[in-house]
Parts: sequence; structure tokens; C-alpha cells
Amino acid sequence: MPPAGPKRPYADVALAQDAEGRHLVLLDGKPLRSPAGTVLSAPARALAEAVAAEWRAQPPRLDLSLAPLTRVLGTAHDRIPPNRAAVEADLAAYAETELVCHRAAHPPELLRRQSMVWQPLLDWFAGAYDAPLTVTTGVLATAQPPASLAAIARALSALDPFRLTGMSLAVGAAGSLVVGAALAARRIGPGEAFDAAELDAGFQIERWGEDAEAARRRARLRDDLELADRWMRLVGD
Repeated sequence: MPPAGPKRPYADVALAQDAEGRHLVLLDGKPLRSPAGTVLSAPARALAEAVAAEWRAQPPRLDLSLAPLTRVLGTAHDRIPPNRAAVEADLAAYAETELVCHRAAHPPELLRRQSMVWQPLLDWFAGAYDAPLTVTTGVLATAQPPASLAAIARALSALDPFRLTGMSLAVGAAGSLVVGAALAARRIGPGEAFDAAELDAGFQIERWGEDAEAARRRARLRDDLELADRWMRLVGD
């Protein structure tokens, strides 16, 4: 059992706006800050309201595991802007070994499922990003079109820090740029993203069963995809 956190040091949670129209969460009249001391402003009122709800729901001793949106908001402020180039490069690199581009040679049923679930996402991604990607068989990477990689880089560079944060969360959880991008764009929901990301693993579980560690990993994945989806919906269009 984790140790108890510090006593809840505030009584009142409220919302406000700063001079630039950004939304703030106030704890006893003081803006919520990250551990680094940054004021955690939100780009949309809906996101600020959701963060405020996490702080209203805190128990007498703080439990920050109950404040996942606050954690992601802190990432958007403190980690993404100073490391933006590296974050974009890491995300773009997923395209070079893209999960949904690697199809099974056998058994036929697995290949059929991959084509049915993955190909519509790949087709959507090609149109949305002007970035068609090459499908291959097996696990060895195949070179992707340079024009597609350049288009992906341009699209990532155009995202504001809050949407780039959501994209990073979605892609990192899914292990796929295509699946993560579709979730971030609300083309698919977290359940569909989970099924796409875990298609191969799910196929094996049907045949051989699921051990406890795999079940825990898959539960964490569901949570992360649901958080990414919720974040992007609260950030808004």
C-alpha cells in the first residue's frame, strides 16, 4: 500500500481567467502550479473544469494518482516546450517502423484481421496527413517514402503544445503513429485504439490464454488510451 500523501492544504477550488484569457484552477485563490512552479493554465474551460474536479475530489491526504489530467497538463507546460524538437522526432520515428504496416505472413486468419482493422486506419492516415506508408510482411522495417516522412514532420510541427502532448500520449500508449493519430483526431475511440494496438497480442491470447502480467499491462494500456482520448476531447478542436 503506497504511503499516505501530505494533508490536503486547501479548502476551496475555483476557476478564473488570466489577462490572456487562459483558464486557471485556483486553490484557495492561488493558481495551481506544477512541481516546477509553472502556473498550469488550460486552453479550454472544459479542461480547467476537469482538472478542478480532480482537486475537489482529493481525499484528506493528497493522492496525485487521482489527478491524471493535472499530470498531463504539467507535461504540456514543463516538458513539451523545452523538448519539442526531440518529442516531434520521437513521434515521427514511429512511422519508420509503423505497427500497422507490418503484416503477418501466416496464419491467414491473423493477416485477414490485420487487413480488416489496420488498412482503414492506414488509408485514413494517408489522406489526413498526405503521407501514404508502405505495407510490408514480417518484422523487418521497410523504407517509407521520404515525402510522407516530411509531411508527417510538418504536421507534428504545426501542433500546439497541448495537442502535441495528447498526440505523444496516444502514440506512446498505442505503439503506433497511425493508431495514436487516429485516436488524437477522434477518428476512433479508445476501445478501437486498444483493439488495433493489441491486435496481434489479442490473437495470441485467444489461442494460448493470458497471464497475470499481460493482463496488467493491457489494463494500463486501456487506461492510457482512455486518458489520451479524454485529454484531446477536453482540449477541443
